[in-house]
Amino acid sequence: MQTLLVKFVGKSLNSISYFSKTYAANKALTLFSKPRKGQITKIQSTFLETAVNGTIEFQSFQIRTYNWDGSGQTILLVHGWESNSGRWKPLINHLKKFNYNIVALDAPAHGNSGSKYFNAILYSEFINKVAIKYQPTCIIGHSVGGMASVFFQNKYQLTCIKKIVLLGSPSDFKDVLKRYTDLLGYNHRISHHLNTIIKERFGDEPEVFSTAKYAETLSIQSLIIHDKDDPVIPYSDAIKINTNFKNSKLITTKGLGHSLNHKKVTLHISEFIEN
Repeated sequence: MQTLLVKFVGKSLNSISYFSKTYAANKALTLFSKPRKGQITKIQSTFLETAVNGTIEFQSFQIRTYNWDGSGQTILLVHGWESNSGRWKPLINHLKKFNYNIVALDAPAHGNSGSKYFNAILYSEFINKVAIKYQPTCIIGHSVGGMASVFFQNKYQLTCIKKIVLLGSPSDFKDVLKRYTDLLGYNHRISHHLNTIIKERFGDEPEVFSTAKYAETLSIQSLIIHDKDDPVIPYSDAIKINTNFKNSKLITTKGLGHSLNHKKVTLHISEFIEN
């Protein structure tokens, strides 16, 4: 049923594009930017209430933060697409044993944060506001949260940040966009005009927004963990990113999927932070 709906949406916008490619492309970008999931469940809410919940203002948006106070170094957790800070529960419970000061935030249009729409550029600005307040020494980002974390650090170069962990993170936005347009079966009129709209809205062509490219500007210690059979983000993305970091290590997993929410990954992260 979901596959049929996806095909129907793609064909409908393709038809509309012959009357107005601008309307069709804008609608396609809206669909791309609006998460269908990411709401906090009752179980996640109960866990997140164990933290000090806070709010930071950015422009017209509210950023929801969660802080598990500790006397050690500050760790910032950045979740991915259609998720929220509740996804970090296993890692947080492990890190609390070492008395780290743990901070997490909800992305735009996710969890308890503001905005109707999501994009990695806006997310990077959310991260910046939270990082300025809490001064983390390490950022851990999952999926597009890792991409947004690199975008943020490339732009702002906060000196407090010494380490970054990327879990299943995409390399190039243009590839993410292509997977979306291929999935929906958009025609060339929509695909081409999407590039135009993105440049107008964000100041550059899609190919400019690249985790691997921005990684070249970062000298911080980096740990990249990616599953060989990740069904969402190709393993080749991890290789690209790892190649461009000046000081990085790539750990390859097998059978852990895209979420990488596993004890083995937790232990790798914990060892990286400590050393």
